[in-house]
Amino acid sequence: MDLSLSESQRELVDLAEQFAKNEIAPIASQCDQSQSIPQDFLKKAQELGLSSITIPEEYGGVGLPYLDFVLATEKMSWGCVALAGSLCLNSMMVDAIKLAGNPEQKKTYLSRLASGEFASYCMTEPAAGSDAAGIKTTAKKKGDHYILNGSKTWISQADLASFFIVFAKTDTEAGHKGISAFLVERSAAGLSVGKKLPKMGQRAGAACEVFFENIELSKSALLGLEGKGFKLAMQVFDHSRPMVAAFGVGLAARALDEALEYAKTRHSMGKPIAHHQAVAHKIAEMGIRLEASKLLTYQSAALLDKGQRNTLQASYAKTYASETAVYNANEGLQIFGGMGYSTEYPMEKLYRDAKVLQIYEGTTEIQKSIIAKELLRGS
Repeated sequence: MDLSLSESQRELVDLAEQFAKNEIAPIASQCDQSQSIPQDFLKKAQELGLSSITIPEEYGGVGLPYLDFVLATEKMSWGCVALAGSLCLNSMMVDAIKLAGNPEQKKTYLSRLASGEFASYCMTEPAAGSDAAGIKTTAKKKGDHYILNGSKTWISQADLASFFIVFAKTDTEAGHKGISAFLVERSAAGLSVGKKLPKMGQRAGAACEVFFENIELSKSALLGLEGKGFKLAMQVFDHSRPMVAAFGVGLAARALDEALEYAKTRHSMGKPIAHHQAVAHKIAEMGIRLEASKLLTYQSAALLDKGQRNTLQASYAKTYASETAVYNANEGLQIFGGMGYSTEYPMEKLYRDAKVLQIYEGTTEIQKSIIAKELLRGS
């Protein structure tokens, strides 16, 4: 197995790494405190092509393979997962439109995303998180139109979105087979976005509630076939989970780097604490888990590029990388001791940012259920 990067991949990784060090890391703490993202930061990333990596060139994007996207996402996440997310989360809408959109929808919406617009993926509801099939939002057919009613919560970048991909029940009696997906403009009469929800970590990127009240949608708003929304959502998760795994890899790498630097310079009992076995073993375990997370993440992305089903590998990667991010942030903070608890150092932010990686895009518990199902399928 050849794990070496091509010349173009190395160039992309170098670009993303330099952007993380020069543009993301220096503003990460400020953005966390202000719970906002500077517009000039977003514009600079767009100009470099870092926010349109997976959009085909014909629509104005960079048009690179998914593995390349994951490699760049990992490096940007080293700087700050929340800021990296602001540049990467549009890929969920890109994936959905590429998978289910008709030619006109692809031309219109992928071009808009490539030009710098934002969109949001509206699945989660107050009473339907892990149980995606249990959503209550409805899109009832009325003549040649659909009438959309309901609400969503914890919708990432809803404050910035110019349009939304909304999953709703077109048949309330058909379970997951009654779910359809729709493209809904922010300007639609009856759509409103709530205030930013207070969060423990990843605070720079907002998550909001979104409300739909008697929104009239034409048939052209339907993304894919009626009743195939749940299948589309599951396909998108196979793409987005490697991205979340890359978030975890980047954060875990940053935690290890910070812990290494501190352990080499902090002295105790006459020597650097890195030379104490208790600390050295923590560092070793952090490195082991980081390398394993990388390999699982790269594998899950490479399978997508080959056109192969990656459901099992995506869940492997998402589970292990998110768990590793939490582990490395926790152990890294422990190595820092009392200083790790201080906002003067980045460890407390890494600790806060890591936790939600175990929750969004399917909790660790949901991932293990998927993994078990996939393994039992093959036995």
